[in-house]
Amino acid sequence: MIKIPMSVAAAGLLRTLLARTRISRDRILLTNFQSTEWQSLMFVGERHQFHFRIAGPNSSAAARNLLAGLEEVEFSIPGHIVADIIVVGQPEANPDGSVSLALEALTVAE
Repeated sequence: MIKIPMSVAAAGLLRTLLARTRISRDRILLTNFQSTEWQSLMFVGERHQFHFRIAGPNSSAAARNLLAGLEEVEFSIPGHIVADIIVVGQPEANPDGSVSLALEALTVAE
C-alpha cells in the first residue's frame, strides 16, 4: 500500500469521511486527492479535494451514508475546524456497480 503524504487536517478529515460510509475501508478507493494551503486576513487553513470510488455491493447505500447530512457533521480533528464541506457535482453510478463522488472541504486551524 502506498501512503499519500497528508497533513493532520487532511488525514483526520479522510478518516471521518471513510467511517461515515459504514463499510470496509478496502472497498473505498481514493482516486484523487489534493490539499493546498489557504489563508484569509484572520485564519489559516487548507482546501482539500477528495475523489472516491466506492465498489462492491451496496455501494450506493455507502455513498448515501457518506453524504447524508454532511454539511451539519461535527468533525473531530484535533487543532482544526471543518469550516466548509460540499459535494462536487452528483455521485456517479459506474457500469461496474461502483459509485464515484467528489468532495471539497476547507479546514481552519484553531
